[in-house]
Amino acid sequence: MSRRSSRLAALWAVSCLSCSVSESVAPAPPVVLAKLDREGVSVEVDASGSLTLARGGAVLVRIPSEGLALGRVGSVRDDVSYDPFRLVVPSVLYAVPGDLTFITPKSATLESRTDTSLRVRLVYDDREAKLDIDAAAPGRFDLTLTPEGEGVAFMRLGQHVDRSEGFYGLGESFDDVDQRGKVRAMQLELESHTESPDNEAHVPIPLLIGTTGWGLFVNDAHPGVFEVATKRPDLVEATFGTGVDSPKGLHFHLFAAEHPLDLTRHYYDLTGYPRLPGRFGLGPVVWRDENTDQAQVVSDVTTMRALDLPASAIWIDRPYATAVNTFDFEKVRFPDPKAMIATAHSLGFRVALWHTPYLDEKSADAAYTASLRAEAEQKGLYPVEHGLTLNHWGPPLDLTNPDAVSFWQSHLAAYTGAGIEGFKLDYGEDVLPGATEARNVWRFSDGSDERTMHGRFQLFYHSTYASLLPKDGGFLLCRHATIGDQTNGSIIWPGDLDATFARVGDPADDGSSSYVSVGGLPASVIAGLSLGPSGFPFYGADTGGYRHAPPDGELFIRWFEQTALSTVMQIGNGASTVAWELGDDALLTLYRRYTRLHLRLFPYEWTYAQRLAVDGRPIVRPLGLAYPELGVHPNDEYTFGDDLLVAPVLDRGAIAREVVFPRGRWMDWWTGETVEGGGTLAVSAPLDTLPLYLREGAIVPLLRPTIDTIAPTTDPIHVDSFATTPGILYARVFPGPMTTSFTLYDGTELSQSSDATSSTLSARSGSELGDGFIFELPGFGGAPLSVTIDDAPVAAVSTESLLQGSKAAWLTTNDLGGTLWVRVDRGAHRVVVTR
Repeated sequence: MSRRSSRLAALWAVSCLSCSVSESVAPAPPVVLAKLDREGVSVEVDASGSLTLARGGAVLVRIPSEGLALGRVGSVRDDVSYDPFRLVVPSVLYAVPGDLTFITPKSATLESRTDTSLRVRLVYDDREAKLDIDAAAPGRFDLTLTPEGEGVAFMRLGQHVDRSEGFYGLGESFDDVDQRGKVRAMQLELESHTESPDNEAHVPIPLLIGTTGWGLFVNDAHPGVFEVATKRPDLVEATFGTGVDSPKGLHFHLFAAEHPLDLTRHYYDLTGYPRLPGRFGLGPVVWRDENTDQAQVVSDVTTMRALDLPASAIWIDRPYATAVNTFDFEKVRFPDPKAMIATAHSLGFRVALWHTPYLDEKSADAAYTASLRAEAEQKGLYPVEHGLTLNHWGPPLDLTNPDAVSFWQSHLAAYTGAGIEGFKLDYGEDVLPGATEARNVWRFSDGSDERTMHGRFQLFYHSTYASLLPKDGGFLLCRHATIGDQTNGSIIWPGDLDATFARVGDPADDGSSSYVSVGGLPASVIAGLSLGPSGFPFYGADTGGYRHAPPDGELFIRWFEQTALSTVMQIGNGASTVAWELGDDALLTLYRRYTRLHLRLFPYEWTYAQRLAVDGRPIVRPLGLAYPELGVHPNDEYTFGDDLLVAPVLDRGAIAREVVFPRGRWMDWWTGETVEGGGTLAVSAPLDTLPLYLREGAIVPLLRPTIDTIAPTTDPIHVDSFATTPGILYARVFPGPMTTSFTLYDGTELSQSSDATSSTLSARSGSELGDGFIFELPGFGGAPLSVTIDDAPVAAVSTESLLQGSKAAWLTTNDLGGTLWVRVDRGAHRVVVTR
């Protein structure tokens, strides 16, 4: 027997779905029909119809013939929703078709092949199906399963997987970052065991990533459900209710990569790479729930500058307009919106607005909204037919209709023309496939209906706004999203989480009533970590929580500590209170420290944002995905880029926690102390401290410590803006024995190497950054024996001379275990420090 046949026989013996565990002799493996190989990644098909995905000869995942199942009914009815979630999670409201049976292939034959493609014919009990396989790109195979004949309502894909690997993706989740053991619906369901009326599946993405280096993406917009190792530890199943569209086939993709972080890139290749938000949108961004009036907005932006609180943007919540989406500002409360926006701009704030896709049917001030609705109705801008609506205002505009988009954008121009550069896009989640087995019928002008538009409506909704934003970005904060929506630049916020430390499902009491929590700070952290691998790299939680707000001081502190080390620091809560109203001077001092740290990390984060177009790796990375060799999948640890390990405190009263450290040395950001990785360690975490660690060899670029905003200002004397001048670039370095480098988004280059006696640092200015550099080396200890810059000796200077001078210099301070600071001018320079 050949080596290949031996390997396949062993795989067949341990993975055949139909094999009995009591059998002592495994059946002979079916004959291999064909194999496609693309640069060391292959898919092999055998005569049973089974598929094997391998990389470098190592099997990653296997789809046995039983994993290509068709859900057959006597007759596929047009009035049935065929929601597969109800096959897994029954409901008294939903009657599963009584004649539903799943059939699987009995055999397979090779119908045709080319160097890069295969067509396999699958023979079932009473019908056949085509399986087309295309080796589309290195590490990616595109497949379509197309049943022939009538009566197919569902299609199911089953994968045999490693029994111990972790699973990521499937969109936004709130209970665990690892999807193992989970049932995930790919659509919003009107069911919840918490205070929320639905399952909170606002961003369901049918992309599953295994930590052994494989991925499955089902590129289908019909209702779906994933069962991830719920029946057996080595079985994953994905079922889609394709209904009357079954003859069009089920499109899916198999991915492979050496590291699981690289699998999302394949998803982007198919659905589009993320559009980056405007720089200002990365935050800090501040808001109040239900803004009172113009005076409040102006007071907030001026107060933030007076209190030296860093922020780059503010968004204004309703009710600022005459009614929901009257495209104006209510004249009594907002008498001069242009002046308000100009004031915000002058102080280095960009301005965004809350918005939805509706025209209010119940407005007390009916004249304007009535005229807008009449125009929309007369022009046929509403859906051809609409079902149940889940909002207070009526059906949304039919944004599949180009005339509706033009109508909406022409009115939005009143805002964008006045200087609005972003929108928080709420609601728009009305298009459900059906709460019962009956369809919740929607029909749109492009011929689509709720069977696919339950998710795809978001693409039309968000793109209507995205195309109006400035060419250099803008700000779209969205609750709901779908496949490919990252191309609209959608920043996801997690909906209305609790202003508590609660986990999902925890019983809770707010003093006036008891409820089951939708989750608070822990759920928010998990949501952000689940979204990155799912194709949405930008996430902005409501820092402080929404339901049962306001947060108390401890919760607010722990929440802003965590969001400071996230992609978008969006700060506000459901009680409409802001930082200076939530605590004393000590709280505000901490708030200032962490908001400024977030802002200072801009060049580090923006570099990773630009890298998305190259490697597709999420910016914020769950620890178990970044370091799969650890074999653990904590919900409360992650890396921010490659070099920062973040371990937020998510429990009330905790002043210490355990941290899992990957192999290597790690330095405490706040003390300069080092930790030898490769295990779990209890660390101190007092209320004012976020456990944050720097990887050995890391170089983290930072803006100056006085920075206030990324956005432009007309008052540069009082507002320190990156847009006025990028200024001198700081670089915190943890020297290591390996030569490491960090190339920033504008081409600025930083590098380091170190041994027992010396450290060598280099810097080269780029097109925007590098107007001089200050290296900071915490944990250095005492003064160096010597410092040379471009081979010339340099003397120590005072702190004032180092910070305000323009010449090369160095000094040491006693903080962070003894920090060495070295300053060099713009250009290209080499620093050698001798211990």
